[in-house]
Amino acid sequence: MIKSAFSKYLIISIILLAVIGCTEKKKRILNLPSTDMAEASLIPKPLKIIATNEAFGLDHTTSIYTSANDKNFEKVGLFLADKIKSKTNLRLAVNDPEVPEVNGVIYINQSDSDELTTAEAYQLYITKDSIILNAKTAEGAFRGIQTIRQLIPEISNDTITELPVWVVPTGKILDIPNFEFRGSMLDVARHFFSVEDVKKYIDLLSYYKINALHLHLTDDQGWRIEIKSWPKLTEIGGSTEVGGEAGGFFTQEDYKEIVAYAADRYMMIIPEVDMPGHTNAASVSYPILNGNGKTPKLYEGTHVGFSTFDARKDTVYSFIDDVVREISALSPSPYFHIGGDESHVTKKSDYIYFVNRVEKIVQKYGKQMIGWDEVAQADVSSSSIAQFWDSEENAQEAVKKGMKVIISPAKKAYLDMQYDTLSKHGLHWAAFIPVDTAYVWSPEKYAGIPKENILGVEAPLWSETISNLEELEYLAFPRVIGYSELSWSTQENRDWDNFKVRLGNQAPYLDRMNVKYYPSELIDWKESKFTYKEIKKD
Repeated sequence: MIKSAFSKYLIISIILLAVIGCTEKKKRILNLPSTDMAEASLIPKPLKIIATNEAFGLDHTTSIYTSANDKNFEKVGLFLADKIKSKTNLRLAVNDPEVPEVNGVIYINQSDSDELTTAEAYQLYITKDSIILNAKTAEGAFRGIQTIRQLIPEISNDTITELPVWVVPTGKILDIPNFEFRGSMLDVARHFFSVEDVKKYIDLLSYYKINALHLHLTDDQGWRIEIKSWPKLTEIGGSTEVGGEAGGFFTQEDYKEIVAYAADRYMMIIPEVDMPGHTNAASVSYPILNGNGKTPKLYEGTHVGFSTFDARKDTVYSFIDDVVREISALSPSPYFHIGGDESHVTKKSDYIYFVNRVEKIVQKYGKQMIGWDEVAQADVSSSSIAQFWDSEENAQEAVKKGMKVIISPAKKAYLDMQYDTLSKHGLHWAAFIPVDTAYVWSPEKYAGIPKENILGVEAPLWSETISNLEELEYLAFPRVIGYSELSWSTQENRDWDNFKVRLGNQAPYLDRMNVKYYPSELIDWKESKFTYKEIKKD
């Protein structure tokens, strides 16, 4: 099947080259060194790679063409051109018929191939003359261009011709994600992170084919999302953070900007409003919500479990209805996360009553409810989702109820856990999680949860001990790169000894992106030699 598809799209490429090649200047012939695609440091590892051991020469004469059937394919082509420019300084034309000289074509094609079994699946065929990317959807094409970006070396080969050429290995790739949901969570409540910080994290995650960013927007220490019908939430509840700094919040315009930025990278933003516990910031803003019997005050510490909403007061549910309504209007994601964890001072009967009522509010606004695994104790519907972080018993209860489960076990997947005893940031109440421990486990088999019940994998990053982007990057990278492979690549394709080599070869990209990653001694990090010269056409 892969051979017939390859032949079909090779013909397309030849025709395309023939049309474009009808110019006064001839295509330059380059003698490129042979390269092995199977040795490329691709993360996450594709489902299938067939190397043909030749090379495509990317240079200033290369052009990008996209399917005309879907305007979003052109957007993907423009995104790729922008990223190639930032990496090589080559300015590649996109869908431009007036190209004076052509040395190769990148063609992003909408395909109906039977091999493309999901929206995110893609095929990649690279010959000496062309790079052809096939996908059924622009989302699949976007995943595929991340592979193209990784196949382009950081350094050009300046010995082949008078102008730089980036040597890309030839071959065929068929790639389909193992799980449909591949996420990370960022806690902006304990410490606030700016719109620009969140955007950079989105850029880095999308490069590794992660498709969901869960924002923990509220907690005891801060309320970080503007609710127009309850303005004191941010005026008071957003005014501080752990350690007593100034805090901050996203206006609704800020939040929409983040959502749009993520959508351009085919990532969803999942909002979380944690309740009925972790609610001190809301209760200090509006004491009528409070249910723990104490006078609420702004909280700047890190203890948990002391706060709760009054689960039997109708005003609380009117408040929640407003919050869910306003945030849902800003969020195209199908999900709304209600938290639900560590409600230690909420009576069990009140907790169950609360979750049952809030689930109906979430459904009222067209969203699926996600909650931490404790929500499985309530009478929730099978359409809701449990996020397994702590209790295997709760996770198994969710399975019995027919719910999907997001796999986020704290002792394996929490990015805020320290790497080891020498880590500058993080906690270790669940475990120390060095880079190998973060990678060497199987979400498909964890805690006996059947794969058919697993929606996907998420790596949460709680922010008790971090307050800026550099500290965020220290805890997230390189471990989140491993979680991307755990959620995209099949178990048969995952191997620590192979992965650690590919991970070490990510250093030039991380350096170019100015990521302050943790340089684990378990990894042989490749030296970064990133440079490029300004390309000027003859």
